[in-house]
Amino acid sequence: MRNVCVIGGSRYFGLHLVTRLRDSGIRVTLVNRGSTAPPPGVDHVRADRSDEAGLAAALGGRGFDAVIDQVLYTPVQAAVARRVFADRTDRYVMTSTMEVYDPATSPRVRTTPGVPVPEEAVDPSDRAPRPELPRHDPAALALRADEATRYAEGKRQAEAVLAEDPPFSWASVRSAHVLGGGAKDFTGRLAHYTELIAAGRPVAVHETPQPTSFVHHEEIADALVRTAASGAAGPLNACSPEALDVVALCELIADRLGTTARYRMAAGADASPFSFDRWYPMDNRRAVAAGLRFSRAADWLPGAVAEAAALPVREA
Repeated sequence: MRNVCVIGGSRYFGLHLVTRLRDSGIRVTLVNRGSTAPPPGVDHVRADRSDEAGLAAALGGRGFDAVIDQVLYTPVQAAVARRVFADRTDRYVMTSTMEVYDPATSPRVRTTPGVPVPEEAVDPSDRAPRPELPRHDPAALALRADEATRYAEGKRQAEAVLAEDPPFSWASVRSAHVLGGGAKDFTGRLAHYTELIAAGRPVAVHETPQPTSFVHHEEIADALVRTAASGAAGPLNACSPEALDVVALCELIADRLGTTARYRMAAGADASPFSFDRWYPMDNRRAVAAGLRFSRAADWLPGAVAEAAALPVREA
């Protein structure tokens, strides 16, 4: 690849993705609405990716070896991307999410406890887009589904739009929960656990927490680059090979901090961010076979905890 477009990519692992491409000698064009300037040496196109005419005009006559879309959340945005980039690139990579497998967000999703979820559990070619959903009206859409369902179904439907007679080779990288990076991690979720455990305060967990999948922030960025440069098609699960439940995560954090984790039972929204009452950790074998590389969480998590522990303690 010599010329790559990144849509989004202004923070966290998206920013690492952009700089990794740039530092490898690739010409990078960053598309965003202009709220964040790109790193030095990166071309900048200011546009709203949901505005088809505006995006096409802002891109002008540019073409790309690949497009990596960091902020594709709905089938409406996917349809715009298909039309705008159909004649501008032969390769399109979407950053997706493991939340497409969450059985709580779709009656069509089936998972088997004890069996990591493979990509075929959610086949985008088997999911026709649902035009009846009011995607252009967030308030009306909120009445149809909760936030988690809107997010997961939006990603599933976006993949379905890309899969339907695609004008380019495409892949979706279904990312696990991303950790590491210290202050770069705007979610604050690892810092949340680190602060609680360091202070000796209890972590809210389900009575029987189910495992989930994690990935290091640098490894998900590298996975996106490798996928863009490859011929891999369709969805790929991007995660460390082993799943961890919230208690195992907390024990690893406590061990790194040299202390003991404490817990309290919780349910529903009262549970902490990585405590789940349902099973959907991912199987990454297809991604590994496609050339993606992921370290064990036990190998990189201590460093990520150290980064989080070095941050100033946030006010409650």
